[in-house]
Amino acid sequence: MDKRIDSLANAVADIDDGATIMIGGFGGSGAPIELIHALIDRFKATGKPSGLTVINNNAGNGRIGIAAMIDAGMVSKMICSFPRSSDPRAFTDRYLTGEIELELVPQGTLAERIRAGGAGIPAFYTPTGFGTELADGKVIAEFDGRSYVQERWLKADIALVKGHLGDTHGNLTYRLAGRNFNPLMCMAAKKTVAQVSKIVTPGEIDPEQVITPGIFVDGVVEVNNPQQEEELIRAGVAYA
Repeated sequence: MDKRIDSLANAVADIDDGATIMIGGFGGSGAPIELIHALIDRFKATGKPSGLTVINNNAGNGRIGIAAMIDAGMVSKMICSFPRSSDPRAFTDRYLTGEIELELVPQGTLAERIRAGGAGIPAFYTPTGFGTELADGKVIAEFDGRSYVQERWLKADIALVKGHLGDTHGNLTYRLAGRNFNPLMCMAAKKTVAQVSKIVTPGEIDPEQVITPGIFVDGVVEVNNPQQEEELIRAGVAYA
């Protein structure tokens, strides 16, 4: 039951080429920057993993995090709601040259597709996107006189998430807005690895405060002073 991982490198060591990865975060809030950068370090050293599909709220900013993954040439497809954020250069440059594919998903639909994946619901209907290009080729049905678009679940090979506290059994809490997509992604992936600011012993987290139960988490790695995406961008850090 001890799910501690002794290093960031070991936490991302078994991610394969062509994997689908869910990465938590709403912008920089709740983004597992250290896990992402550990994955980039592995790619620089070994050339693996490549051809990744990344599911996130956006397509990265600046030259760190997901943007640095794209800069490094690791990502072949983004599934996201906001491909253009404060500094979308990495994604934009590669998208315009056809080096990366985009599946654009409205934000609420993205969250629900991930939730559906974790709940075992293959498809659902939503009015969002009806009558737009986002509905092209999708099943349309009418309920109570209104048209709805069928959306399919989203699942992943692995989720990389950021929690606040985690115990050795994998139970997680989150800090403020850092919760965002992270709990949903934990449920929708075959494997979940969480970086947390502190690992505690079982029982130190009040059961009523647990947001993600350990059954959905396969590994936890401690990062005492996690970096914040926005601060790195303001400092001009370029990780790739």
